[in-house]
Amino acid sequence: MTRPPLDLVPAEVPAHPLTHNPLNGVTGGIWRTRRDGRPAVLKLITPPGGGVGPVHWAASDDPGHWNYWRREVEAYASGLAGTAWADAGLAAPEVLGIDERPDGTVALWLAEVDGRPGTAGTVDDFAEVARRLGAAHADWLAEGGTRSADRYDWLARNWLRDYTSSRPVSEPVPWDHPVAVAAWRAPLRADLRRLWEERHGVLAATDRLPQTLCHHDVWPTNLLLPADGPVLLDWSFVGPGPIGEDAANLVLDTFFDGLVDVALLPDMVEAVLDGYLAGLGKAVDPALAVRAVRLTGAAKYFWLAPMMLNRAGGATGQTYDRRDEAAMFAGRLPVLELLARWSAEALG
Repeated sequence: MTRPPLDLVPAEVPAHPLTHNPLNGVTGGIWRTRRDGRPAVLKLITPPGGGVGPVHWAASDDPGHWNYWRREVEAYASGLAGTAWADAGLAAPEVLGIDERPDGTVALWLAEVDGRPGTAGTVDDFAEVARRLGAAHADWLAEGGTRSADRYDWLARNWLRDYTSSRPVSEPVPWDHPVAVAAWRAPLRADLRRLWEERHGVLAATDRLPQTLCHHDVWPTNLLLPADGPVLLDWSFVGPGPIGEDAANLVLDTFFDGLVDVALLPDMVEAVLDGYLAGLGKAVDPALAVRAVRLTGAAKYFWLAPMMLNRAGGATGQTYDRRDEAAMFAGRLPVLELLARWSAEALG
């Protein structure tokens, strides 16, 4: 579908498709357009069975499922997206309308935000986002980690475990595939193999971390940077989760798809950790917070190298990363090395 349905956007109204993950069965399309004379973004939300993506991106009608199809609609309709982290200075777009359509889809209309895209962010920008993330997480920790979240049965129940466990990795993983041998040294492949084999223990360790409210998808394509403070997009995964996870994802996922220069990675690690710790303040022991970032980063991406190896020699299956296979393996090397270090440091 190149244009939204005519009952939502008439043919004479401009509608420009925006980049998104077309594999996710929840998303029927995203467009920059207009509503009631205002610049707007239209997101078409599709129920289970309406999408065409693979099984591991299928929409669910279970409100606690990691990919519950109505979660973002509910997050905006309830006001949670706009208020959850507002005290920490993290905003969400203004809701212009939510239209329930006869075919079962939902049109989510959001005000267009005028600001730099997250992919154009600087290390200082990301440090500030991390500081606000820390303050937001600390705010929810101060009230037992659940605060008013227990009012919403549509929050993801166990997002980190459910999402990572659903990634399509087939055994045996070809750890010595020629593409990997050419790009990744043997010690790194051994470390990534260890992380994969110890994934259940890694996830269990994250369960023992203090729990807060997580966005679960903080990365540059879900960030806008207007002058008056950052705005977070895509609240479709929101739910309880361990401290550190959003900060870890901000570091790792900023670089995995080649959208931001990987040469910034060392500065990014330091800036995000420092910012996150500053935001948390005295709510969490700093050593525990650092371990949480490392541990949740390992838990979030233990599947990535194995899945890349499963696909080596064929289609990469990537949505955002437009590099060829060799460039992708080489470009992800510094990030995977960091992931392996974080895993080793967190697990001891």
